[in-house]
Amino acid sequence: MSECSSGSCSGANKANAKLKIQDAMIETTLEKIKYKLFIMSGKGGVGKSSVSVNVAAALAARGFKVGLLDVDIHGPSVPTLLGISGTLDIDRGSLMIPKEYNENLHVMSMESLLKDPDQAVLWRGPMKTSAIRQFVSDVQWGELDFLVVDSPPGTGDEPMTVLKTVPDALCVVVTTPQEVSLSDVRKSINFLQYAQANVLGVVENMSGLICPHCHEAIDLFKKGGGKDLAEKYGLEFLGAIPLDPATVVAGDLGTPVVLLEEDSQSKKALIELADTIAEAAQKSFEAASTTHA
Repeated sequence: MSECSSGSCSGANKANAKLKIQDAMIETTLEKIKYKLFIMSGKGGVGKSSVSVNVAAALAARGFKVGLLDVDIHGPSVPTLLGISGTLDIDRGSLMIPKEYNENLHVMSMESLLKDPDQAVLWRGPMKTSAIRQFVSDVQWGELDFLVVDSPPGTGDEPMTVLKTVPDALCVVVTTPQEVSLSDVRKSINFLQYAQANVLGVVENMSGLICPHCHEAIDLFKKGGGKDLAEKYGLEFLGAIPLDPATVVAGDLGTPVVLLEEDSQSKKALIELADTIAEAAQKSFEAASTTHA
């Protein structure tokens, strides 16, 4: 039996030691966070990041301490939706300090690590996996009530890494009502079941269009597909969010629609969604505690 060279063994041992240290740091970080919400979708363009940002902002407005982690490496949109720019600060302990949106909401995104926000990130799987782990281990999140993780669409490296790194994450699946989105969401639910993840429920976004003139709902993309899907898979239906011009305006302003002074149907629906998610997370936490007691 041939022996490996001392150099290669030494390199492997160092890599393993680094991973063990990082695992310990991740565990320490997660112990300080009560609820971890993983917002995902099967298809792009369903408004998942908008849901993530508004749920995080609404929870923060309720007085919860919230962290918002954008793990979309190639197309981060959270900073734009929140009007955040500039790179991150690093404290004396070499931990990155997330951007402060307000007293209760702090944000971490790939875009905040780039000197040029228009720069393309040309990374493959292992580098993305390493970066996401660092977003947890090397960021000074502190004690949080909620960590909201906004994932890129699909079932690739990023969602898999999040579920491995944060095994007790509560998953929220965002879809739009039409079949082209629902078919991809079915794949996402299958992925979550295969990964034995905790699925909190389903959100139907763009559920009808709110007319800017008469303020009545128009079934632009039809309605009810997300609710039917949730019922079919025995999942909780968390809420329906209408497609509202106010949401577009808020996104361009860099202000979550839930924090706009003007009332709108999307604002009302998103605040209700955040409250529903908070209640469902609490019930899930209590159920898990009872099961493992």
